[in-house]
Amino acid sequence: MNQQSRGEIEAALANAIIQFEKDHLGRGPTETRVFIIEDMILVRLRGVLTSAESKLAQNPEGQDLIKQVRRQLLEGSRPVLEAIVLEKTGCQVVSLHTDISVKTGERIIVFTLAEKLATQMERQR
Repeated sequence: MNQQSRGEIEAALANAIIQFEKDHLGRGPTETRVFIIEDMILVRLRGVLTSAESKLAQNPEGQDLIKQVRRQLLEGSRPVLEAIVLEKTGCQVVSLHTDISVKTGERIIVFTLAEKLATQMERQR
């Protein structure tokens, strides 16, 4: 793996996750930010709800349904996300946590890694 800066890895992860969203969930977010913090990767996606989901989110039952469906879709694609993180960082994913706000249309994904990314970057030198 080429020596990359933290910012380059964050950008590569953001692009890969945008493509994942398009390929596996039907559309991409309007904005994606990725932050590497020691042994965690925090992904913030904005504008992830479809027009139909936005309408459905206007009542509590619809909100629950959106959250359930989105959680199931992401959980079913978890191996793909873990492979993206491994490819871009060289680190194994230990756990994945996610939530979506049906009010703001934001999704947060947190990956915890088997080691600090800085440690992995040092080994590549």
